Amino acid sequence: MTAQTKEIISEAALLAMGEDDYMNEAQLAFFRKRLQDMEKELLSNAGETTEHLRETVIVPDPADRATIEEEHALELRTRDRERKLLKKVQQALTRIEANDYGWCEETGDPIGVPRLLARPTATLSLEAQQRRELKQKMYGD
Repeated sequence: MTAQTKEIISEAALLAMGEDDYMNEAQLAFFRKRLQDMEKELLSNAGETTEHLRETVIVPDPADRATIEEEHALELRTRDRERKLLKKVQQALTRIEANDYGWCEETGDPIGVPRLLARPTATLSLEAQQRRELKQKMYGD
């Protein structure tokens, strides 16, 4: 039975697994499903934004027009953030297929299930991420 056809385990069952089970078939299936759901939602939101922005409303009042334009600008900024997140989600799905998912890019250590539950697109362990943020704070980008 492949990971695709297996029943997806619950979050509680995922957390209850031991260290020896880290990134086994069941855990990879769980995160693959979570990332695929995120991808679908992000693509759906992008489609809704496109439709929403196509709707042209002629508003004679300058204040109302300004409000509509500000709402559109906010929506575009939100979608831009989601576009960047979509790229990270797709990269995470690629890492799952390559059996690299769940392992820190810098150290090769496990990222950890709790961190991946909080941020499924994480590529660094918490310690590596903290070191990177400290370096950025000290030396700038």
